[in-house]
Order: sequence, then structure tokens, then C-alpha cells
Amino acid sequence: MQDIIPFFILLVLFVGTCLVSPLHDGPMYDSTAYTECKEEPEKPLYNGGVFESQPQSGGVQHAIALYAVDGPSFILHSLTQDTIYSFSGLIRASLQTENETYDCIGTVLAKSGCWSFLKGGFLLNWPSTSSMLFFQNTDGKDINIELASPSLQPFTKQQWRFNQEYLINTHRKQAVTIHVSDSNGKRMQGATINIEQISKDFPFGSAIAKTILGNMPYQNWFVKRFNAAVFENELKWYATEPDQGKVNYTISDQMLQFVRANKIIARGHNIFWEDPKYTPAWARNLTGIQLQAAVDSRIQSLMNQYREEFIHWDVSNEMLHFDFYEKRLGPDATLHFFETAHKSDPLATLFMNDFNVVETCSDVNSTVDTYISRLRELQQNGVFMDGIGLESHFTVPNLPLMRAIIDKLATLNLPIWLTEVDISKTLDKDTQAIYLEQVLREGFSHPSVNGIMLWTALHPQGCYQMCLTDNDFRNLPSGDVVDKLLQEWQTGHAEGVTDEHGSYSIFGFLGEYRVTATYGNKTADTTFSLCGGRETKHVTISIRL
Repeated sequence: MQDIIPFFILLVLFVGTCLVSPLHDGPMYDSTAYTECKEEPEKPLYNGGVFESQPQSGGVQHAIALYAVDGPSFILHSLTQDTIYSFSGLIRASLQTENETYDCIGTVLAKSGCWSFLKGGFLLNWPSTSSMLFFQNTDGKDINIELASPSLQPFTKQQWRFNQEYLINTHRKQAVTIHVSDSNGKRMQGATINIEQISKDFPFGSAIAKTILGNMPYQNWFVKRFNAAVFENELKWYATEPDQGKVNYTISDQMLQFVRANKIIARGHNIFWEDPKYTPAWARNLTGIQLQAAVDSRIQSLMNQYREEFIHWDVSNEMLHFDFYEKRLGPDATLHFFETAHKSDPLATLFMNDFNVVETCSDVNSTVDTYISRLRELQQNGVFMDGIGLESHFTVPNLPLMRAIIDKLATLNLPIWLTEVDISKTLDKDTQAIYLEQVLREGFSHPSVNGIMLWTALHPQGCYQMCLTDNDFRNLPSGDVVDKLLQEWQTGHAEGVTDEHGSYSIFGFLGEYRVTATYGNKTADTTFSLCGGRETKHVTISIRL
């Protein structure tokens, strides 16, 4: 007897070749997502979009629903080049056009007897007059797939960017009004106001390596741009204890001193790496009690050395893809790692960090539902799992899929970080820069993303996949993108004059500010913070005449 797997979908069409007026008259992106199975399907987003606006007579029919033995599908007509389809509804959605096949544009871990929600998307490289969007099981089991509440919603490039900017303006910025008065509380019209942002609230940083030590040009370049760092390899077990019992934190200590001296926050990466290839060679030869003693010693040593120094710890890196320790120490090994790390450093946020979660949905080991399922399993066993780490090693980014996956992860109400962002070196540097900007804009504009880290530590021979500069710190195309966005995502310097109410207002990025008010030859200053929220921040300055 066949299992019946129901799920409902949302599809969002992003049309990249159309133009819109500067006044936004298009749809607003709907970030709705679900992780639980529903007894009844929800209503389609956008009222179904294109699927609900089929012509009654004449005109173009955009989609035809088909139901076949191997799964339901839609025939989509007149798809245009540079068109992104974002949708939501282990089922996999795929797309086949005349020119190419998109292996996976969305997945959901569907359950029998209830409605699961799938959300994903794709970008066409060539126009298509007739394409098939189809849904299939990934493990070959004989199942019946039912669809409900499909939605297909078009967005132009300008509309998609408008949605990004709207989210940035509402979640990354806040209004502030400066009030100036004399010592008696009388309003002072015509006072000159100078506002300067002195620090940013949003953590934006990069990996660093030991190559930064003693390298003043590298240090100056880094400090000028970033407020967050992560050590590329220097905290990993094979780096701190290459030979059993010979623990050496000299390099990581020096890197931490650089971070502290420049008021930069740092992520702890990592305590353990489940990939045996990156486990110390001597530890790979241990089993049972000997290995347990070695891992206990590793955690205790590392936590004692760096308690309260790092804001995060990647506890058991890439545990969705590898299981070295659980194979050797049993299924509770990971649980033990998290429990011990939390007891040793209770103020640090503990992350589950992995790849191919937002980069693709083709990797069955790390689909969004697989990630959520593993995280919940650990939480149910008492693990203090506080953070979602998305490595973000992209080749060709699928932007609506990326956004849809983050939408779904956001339902967990945990901090989400893009932890190792880069673009594959299989692409030329100009293409890397284009894709990097797309990924960074998607990440920064999503309200649930709490920080972004680039994986661009510089070595004499280059970087892991993508460098921002050459060895003389001259920007490469990706470096130009980063500098452009850093400039765009800061308030910088604002200057104005108080009005008849003695007030001056701006809309600034979240962070710390210094404000100076000048009236005649008298000056007063203060500092304030913009921490987010819909309410306007009010700051009062009193000038003694």
C-alpha cells in the first residue's frame, strides 16, 4: 500500500528583465514559513499569485497542473531568462526546461497524514517557452504525493531589491531625534548638529590566519573594515595539539591579543570537527576509553584557556555530514560535547555549523528540515543549542532558495549567522564579486540573520576559495564589493540644523553614535545607541549659554 504524502507549496517568480517605476507598486515578499506538519493546508501566499490568476478565456495560461504516477508537476509557460522562482509548499522539487535541468529547487521532509510546507526557488539562465516543475520522492519509496495551496508570484529585479531595502530600513535602522535646549529648557532653533556613527551593531567580519601576526598592513586593512573575526584554523584541535599531550596556544593567544586590542569580537571555531580528515592523526588511532579521555582533556583545556573570550563556539563542526566521534564513542558523544562546553563557558552561544544548508538543497545530508530535525533532537536531549551556523560556501547562489531556507530556520527563534561566506574559485574573480554581492545583500536584509563572516583569510599563496585583496592589499573585485557594502550599510557622518522645535532627526543604522551640538561659540556633546525597534529614539542635549 502506498503512503500518501501531502504538502503545500508557494512559488515566487522573480522576473529579472522587466522595469518598474521608482514608486514601488509591486508585491511585498512574504517570509511566512512552517516547520510543523499541519492537519489542514494553509491558504496560499499571495492568494496563489500566477496560479490563481489563470485567464478565463483567451490570454496566456501560465501553468497547468498534472498528476502522474511518479509525482505531481506543473507545466510553466513563457519563463524568461534571469527569472528567479521562489516557492514553498524528504520531497524534492525540480525544474526541467528545454535547455537545462535544475536538480533541486526546494525540499521538504514530508510526513504521512499531514501537510508539510515546502519553500524554495530557482533562477533561469535561458528563456523557456515550456518548462516542467515536478515533485518527487528522493529515496525511491512508492508514495503518493498530494499538493495543495500552490502559489507562483512574480518579482522584478527592482521589486526584489526594493523588498531587501525595505527590510534593511525597518530592521537594521532606527529613527533618532536630537533635541537641543538651553540650561532652562528653552528650545534652541538654529543649533548646528554633527552626528557620527562610531561603531556598528551588526557583526560583519572575516576569518583571519596567523599570517596577520606582525603584519601591520594586514592588521590595518582588517581593522579599518571589520568588527568581527574568526580564526581560520588556529583553534582547531590539530593546530593546538598536533602531538598528544603537547598543547600549545601560543599562536591563538597572539591572535586573540590582536582581536582584543582592536575591540573586535571573535567566534570560537571549532572545538571538534566530525570529519576524521581534520582530526589529529594521533587521535584517529584511539578508541574507547582512550579517545574519551582525549576529548575530555581537549574540551577542558580549550575552555579553561578561553573561557568568556569568544562569543560563539562551533562545538561539533559539520556533524550533519560526518560522525567520527559518534561512531567511536557512541550516539551520545555530541550531546556530551555540548553539555561540557556549556558548563565550561555558559555565556558563550553554542552553534551547530554546517555546509550545504543554504547553498543548495541537493545535499540530502543537510537539507533545511534535516538541520532542524537534528537540532531539535539535541535540544530534546537537553543540549544548550543556541545558534544556527550556515557556512555559505557558494558556487552559483540560488537567492530565493537561500531566502526561503532562512525563512524556515527563522521559525526556530535562534540566532542565525552566515559563518564562512565565500564564492568558489572555479569562477573568475569578476563573477565571484557579482555572486558575493548577491549573497551579502540577501543575508544582511534578512531580519533573522544576526551576523556575517567571510571566509577570506589571506595567505601568501592566496585564500581558501576567494580573496578580497592581493598580497599588497590592493582590492580584487570581491574586495570592492565588500568596501561598497560597508560604506552603504553605515550612517557615516550627518550634519544639520535644529528646526523651530529645537530638533533634528535622522534615520541611522544600528550602533553607537557621538553627537555634538553647537550654538554660537558654545558646544555640548553626548553619545547614544540605536538598538532597533519601531519607536524613535530621543536624545536631549543642553547647552549652557
